[in-house]
Amino acid sequence: QVQLVESGGGLVQTGGSLRLSCVASRNIFTVNAMAWYRQAPGRQRELVANITSSGNTNYADSVKGRFTISRDSAKNTIYLQMNSLKPEDTAVYYCKRVSLAGLVSWGQGTQVTVSS
Repeated sequence: QVQLVESGGGLVQTGGSLRLSCVASRNIFTVNAMAWYRQAPGRQRELVANITSSGNTNYADSVKGRFTISRDSAKNTIYLQMNSLKPEDTAVYYCKRVSLAGLVSWGQGTQVTVSS
């Protein structure tokens, strides 16, 4: 069982920045992909960004140009740098790991609140 622990959430004003971290209990390099999702109240969980084992990244249209996903394999950690935050970015942000065998692990989530 892979453990994923997110941190870095909090309350920030519109236009501010936050950096989320997700530390995995296992190597993050030899995986299919790792990703950040978010879920706002009353809405479905949605993909924010992902990064594959080869380092390719993909972003939701709503965050392109504002968010950056990155990884530090030596620390088994992925990051989500969030700039120019908007109230509609308010959500619980989750880290997801997909193993090479297709097994999925989720973190417990970290709350991000953007005030207007």
